[in-house]
Amino acid sequence: MVSKEQLGMSLLSSVQERLISPGQRWKSHCFPSVAWADALTQSLYFTGDQSRMFLPAAEPLPALSCLFLQVSAAGPKQSILLPCPPEVVFQNYTPGEVYEVPVVLRNRDKVPHLVKVTLESSLYFQLVGPNDAFRKVPPGLFTTVRIVFTPGQNKDYFHRLLCITEMEEFIVPIRAIGTRALLDFPDQLDFSQCPVKYSTEKTLLVRNTGNQEAHYQLSTQSPFSVIPAMGTLGVGDSMQVTVEFLPLRTGDFSASLVVHYDTGENTHTSLLGRAVDLHIKLDRNTVTLEETYITLSNRATVLIHNLSDITACFQWKAVGTQGEEDQLKLRWKKDELSDFLKECEVDITGQERFALLTRSLQSERAKVREDAMLFCNDIFSLEPKEGEIRPHCSAEISVFFKPQEARVYKQAVYCDISGRENRLPLHLTGEGLGPQLRFSFEELHVVGVLVRATHRYEATLFNKGPIKAPFSLLPPTTAMGSCFTFLPQEGIVAPGSLQAIQIFFCPTMLGEFQEEFRFHVTGSPKPVTLTIRGCVKGPTFHFNVPALHFGDVSFGFPHTLECRLFNTSLAHMAVNLRIAGDGSGEFSVDSFTQMQRDSNQSWRKEARGPLEPREFAIKPSTTVIRALGWQDLKITLCSNTVREYKLELVVDVVGVGNRWLALPLTARYQGFPCSPHGEMPPSHSQA
Repeated sequence: MVSKEQLGMSLLSSVQERLISPGQRWKSHCFPSVAWADALTQSLYFTGDQSRMFLPAAEPLPALSCLFLQVSAAGPKQSILLPCPPEVVFQNYTPGEVYEVPVVLRNRDKVPHLVKVTLESSLYFQLVGPNDAFRKVPPGLFTTVRIVFTPGQNKDYFHRLLCITEMEEFIVPIRAIGTRALLDFPDQLDFSQCPVKYSTEKTLLVRNTGNQEAHYQLSTQSPFSVIPAMGTLGVGDSMQVTVEFLPLRTGDFSASLVVHYDTGENTHTSLLGRAVDLHIKLDRNTVTLEETYITLSNRATVLIHNLSDITACFQWKAVGTQGEEDQLKLRWKKDELSDFLKECEVDITGQERFALLTRSLQSERAKVREDAMLFCNDIFSLEPKEGEIRPHCSAEISVFFKPQEARVYKQAVYCDISGRENRLPLHLTGEGLGPQLRFSFEELHVVGVLVRATHRYEATLFNKGPIKAPFSLLPPTTAMGSCFTFLPQEGIVAPGSLQAIQIFFCPTMLGEFQEEFRFHVTGSPKPVTLTIRGCVKGPTFHFNVPALHFGDVSFGFPHTLECRLFNTSLAHMAVNLRIAGDGSGEFSVDSFTQMQRDSNQSWRKEARGPLEPREFAIKPSTTVIRALGWQDLKITLCSNTVREYKLELVVDVVGVGNRWLALPLTARYQGFPCSPHGEMPPSHSQA
């Protein structure tokens, strides 16, 4: 029984005899007999007659070491005659040597076809046999065309073989590839499993195995990068190429490392990598600091545990994601551009100023791009803000809290650290305390408050806290509140000290009151309050007589009585005195004046105006009576009307109230037999 290897060698000899003419100069390495025979054996198939064997219709012949066979995507599917190989490529040739390559044209149709094979005239490529000759190809069989290549130099050559049938025509490209630089990059570089947000590098020793100096450029895609990006490497020389894998998120990544040669050709190396999270964490996610007085500071600590095998770099950030950070930078750029345009509007004609502003804008933008956006806050601060943590070590972070107001502060900060895709959140909470300023009592109840009298009280402010307490009185908004005066109205109470506050109260209105006075304390959200309540009473007066009795009075004859008004209050009082019920017209005329003026008809009823005369005179009618003092009063009645008087002497207290006190006053008209000129005075009926 014939073995597979023997069958392959037999077929190889048959193919060589049919495809290669005797006398051609082939190098021995062009036909690796055993391997090529094995490949050829696997590519054969048998028909019904086991004595006949053919090359498969869809499979090209195995390539020689000096021949590259490339399968066309369109030609074999559309052509009746199938060229094999669809493209002839010469490589690794020596100038002056002669190379011959067969091209098999197989008829895939069920009828024979004539084919005309044409090769344009060339110094380097020729056909073995006549050019432009017709060949008949039976159905299912093939014809062989031999192409001879004689290179003059070790450079690139291009030509084509034109095949024409009665139904179609097609071209078999012919290429000769001259000397090339070739950097022996691997087909694939796998980084395997790597930490996220951590730089993993692999260094390759690359050699130029080609026969020409290599002028190259290296490129790839994120998260991969390569160094050097470009350069030159001599024939047989070696260099180190570093490929970096820096993923910013977890998952699988792939890219291509492309080597661009100056000949326009490229080679590709597949880059693979997987990014994972490592065991890196904070010892706690929340830090609550103790209550802290404003202007003072407090401290707490938090630990970052690096339980991985890498050196982790960390930074404290104010935002939770890189996207938010980019948005902040974008807003800053817009603000800077807006300011720049405003400045340009001010002086658009100054070219030098415009150029200066442009350079300034570019400089500021560069600063924004380079800004690491580390966490910065006036209330909370962390030290250190950035650093490194060695493998299987921990870093202690100090958290400082310095409140500026008496309130609760909350802040989130984020640790951006190598080996973790998401930033580690840390929630900070602290409460600021203001000055502990209090009154010695919260409410002051005052009694015996007299209107218009100045009353004096005292309250004490205590500072129970460890920081100074600046205070100031908030102006009262009520009428009664404006009657109070505080001294001092502002000041600073040292820690552990007290401040006496003098309170002066001079009420101008009567009745019960309750006033709340507020003192603003700098740094405290709530003011210190003091409530004062009480009742304001009016002044007290009395006369030395129970009433004034004028008795019988004559018409036109003045009559005067005296009395004394006592002020029993503890404050000076301004009073107005009047006779309630007295007329509001002209003053009454006494008989002496009437007799001097014969023409005066004021006593006659028809001569009077519409208002009754004022018949009483008070001296003084307005006065200020000292506290616990008195005032002598004279009340004169000059009757000009015939009637009986039952009136009151009324005391109005200025700023307090009217009709505060009243003294009864009585008188009765006493008539005469006749008037001074023999006329009867007006009677009651006339009056």
